[in-house]
Amino acid sequence: MNAPLATSRPDSDKKADLRVLIAAPRGFCAGVDRAIRIVELALERFGAPVYVRHEIVHNRYVVDSLKAKGAIFVESLDKVPDGVPVVFSAHGVPKAVPAKAEARGLDYIDATCPLVSKVHRQAERAHEAGRHILFIGHAGHPEVIGTLGQLPEGAMTLIESVDDVARLDPPKGVELSYLTQTTLSVDDTRDMITALHHRFPDIVGPRGEDICYATSNRQQAVKAIAGLCDRVIVIGAPNSSNSVRLVEVAERMGTPAHLVQRGSDIRGEWLADIATLGITAGASAPETLVREVIDAVAAHRPMQEEVVVTAEEKMIFKLPRGLEAESA
Repeated sequence: MNAPLATSRPDSDKKADLRVLIAAPRGFCAGVDRAIRIVELALERFGAPVYVRHEIVHNRYVVDSLKAKGAIFVESLDKVPDGVPVVFSAHGVPKAVPAKAEARGLDYIDATCPLVSKVHRQAERAHEAGRHILFIGHAGHPEVIGTLGQLPEGAMTLIESVDDVARLDPPKGVELSYLTQTTLSVDDTRDMITALHHRFPDIVGPRGEDICYATSNRQQAVKAIAGLCDRVIVIGAPNSSNSVRLVEVAERMGTPAHLVQRGSDIRGEWLADIATLGITAGASAPETLVREVIDAVAAHRPMQEEVVVTAEEKMIFKLPRGLEAESA
């Protein structure tokens, strides 16, 4: 359904207006909201500085905002001094990381998204059942590193494409299961799962889809607007998997798409000769940046906004014990 937001312009100007379709849902998901709130509450409880291992979420604006409040972001526990709290990012960490923190006596708070933690538990159960796990994901992504690190080395095999499925040489005589990263392309993942079932008919998957609700919803929202648009703008970071997937979704529908981080990234030539522009945001991008980008578009051309709603999201994740009281 479409909900016009802007004030109507005179009929004589309407032909010159750029139609802007704004996807909904977009932007922050429940896991991102929770992770950011955890850092904020840790700062309130312990005072600055609070250390965060890796970017809490993949968005420079969010990270810089938390830095201004006293958060310090590091890539290794070796960079965390003794006696200060540390927060683990929403992407999850290998088991060796909290073990190392405990060995040093560090207070840590785990901000891993509960949907990522669910995949970790699924991996543990499959391993306990004696299955070798084929994990669909992107090599080097923090979530993938964290998930692979839940089990002993060699217990999981990473696959990134249908071609990887064809080349697989899993351990002989061992039953197989598969799991997936939570921020993948829904369509690509479906193709890989189909290929896995074709090659390994007895392979076992999770009861429900591992790709998170927010990733699926945002991709579906882009599909709803991309075919109506001459161009799509996705607000998100280059290292944000779910944001990059939104660009891919639009482009696969034949619509040129651009990934931007701020309003200052908008280029006038993108808007010069088009009638309809689509705008969405990855799950780590705050609504503040959406409005900033819309304002930047409006500075180039008169425009009319419409919100295209494809799903309602009401998901809320509980905070870790000990921080719940802080938020009361």
